[in-house]
Amino acid sequence: MLRTCGWRTAVGALAMLACARSATGDPQAEIAQMLSRSASDWNRGDLAGFMSDYARDSTTSYMAGGHVLYGWQPMYDRYQRNYFAPGKSRDSLTFEELHVRALAPDVAFATARFKLTRGDSVVASGPFTLVLKRTERRWQIVHDHTSADPK
Repeated sequence: MLRTCGWRTAVGALAMLACARSATGDPQAEIAQMLSRSASDWNRGDLAGFMSDYARDSTTSYMAGGHVLYGWQPMYDRYQRNYFAPGKSRDSLTFEELHVRALAPDVAFATARFKLTRGDSVVASGPFTLVLKRTERRWQIVHDHTSADPK
């Protein structure tokens, strides 16, 4: 049986939708700001800051080079070993060509390109896709699929 809702219910639903929309702001701008800070953290050698944008969860996933890695801690360990270990040369990170699509008030899909440079030389670059979830008034990455450009 289909029931009709009163005007108060409809107004309440619209108010909740407006609150949800205003609470999330502009996903494109917020995620761009997050990635800018993330690149700054990387470039300062702050792995904890860089990793703070990933959901600290066992289901957070990272795909690259034909492999899938699950969990925040294994991802942290991979970055530590490959880029932040003592004596490792860590290249300068930038993100470009960011496009964000909100899928729901608290879920977004983003595509962009990363670039690692050493001096004037590009060491690595490529496209990536992120799935982000808004939690506790900030966006966090729940899935990252990164590809490298051909050499």
